[in-house]
Amino acid sequence: MLSHLHFLHPLRLLALPPLLAFAAWLARRRARDGAWPRVMDGELLPALRLEEAGRGRSPWPLLASAWTLAVLALAGPSWQRQVTAAYRLPAAWVLALELSPSMNATDVPPSRVARARFAIDDLLSAAHDARVGLVAFAGDAYTVAPLTTDVATVQNLSRALSPGLMPEHGKRLAPALRAAARLLRSWHGKDRQVIVLADGLTDPARALLAAERLRREGMKVSIVGVGTAAGAPAPNGKGGFRHNAQGQIVMTRLQAGILRRIAAAGGGTFVTLDQLPQLIADLHARGLRSLGSAAAAPGVRLASWLDGGIWLLPPLLLCAALLSRRGWI
Repeated sequence: MLSHLHFLHPLRLLALPPLLAFAAWLARRRARDGAWPRVMDGELLPALRLEEAGRGRSPWPLLASAWTLAVLALAGPSWQRQVTAAYRLPAAWVLALELSPSMNATDVPPSRVARARFAIDDLLSAAHDARVGLVAFAGDAYTVAPLTTDVATVQNLSRALSPGLMPEHGKRLAPALRAAARLLRSWHGKDRQVIVLADGLTDPARALLAAERLRREGMKVSIVGVGTAAGAPAPNGKGGFRHNAQGQIVMTRLQAGILRRIAAAGGGTFVTLDQLPQLIADLHARGLRSLGSAAAAPGVRLASWLDGGIWLLPPLLLCAALLSRRGWI
């Protein structure tokens, strides 16, 4: 026990020397007779001085003991550790990132895909102890990272994603929702979220059906709209821009209306990039509502030192009771 003895708040011990010095100074001052010995014969002084009740009992040892016990108790002496199980919130988030050529548009600088990656960083930083997964989609959907607690690895993987990596161009959201659902079905917690980052889609009917199915299975679909209503020239994936039959440059705009409908069908919310903190707060609120079903993390234990200062309270109270007796101070 002595080998483990330490103080949880050692800086509070700095109050001990001044307190003991003050007690010693008071005791010395009380023991002196003042200036009378310089003006009066030392043999007459005892005869003229009034006898004080309890003169033989000095309170200063008790006072110093009480102060010492109080400071030691506040410093938090500890010699025992309490081991408890660690709990993890039953939350799982799957992020689905669109990687079609339109995500290279620059209406939100430096580009839509760059801003989407920044948003993914913010979401992963806010995930805390939730399990996270990552899906990329364009013409089809691909699992980049399965559900994991290794948020740093998922962040590193997301930073390498770009539209040029996708083998097939497109904006099909339904396959991405189905891929996210497959990942979330392996997690039995109550809080299961799909967060899509996209500027639009080309399969609204199938995406609506997929979102409704996820909601029936207890999952929620939220969407972060990447882009602006004014839009920007649509990249063609080859370093240029798309043109229509008349030779005019095609503009790509954020399809906020249909994305909002899909989020509503999935039981989630639709936000733009500047409203991302609102979505993060909403995700945290859903996680807190499921706090009662938190599960123990297998193989993980938390050890904390117990504050033993409470055991110094009985002798401290005894000293205080003796000091309160009449005539001691």
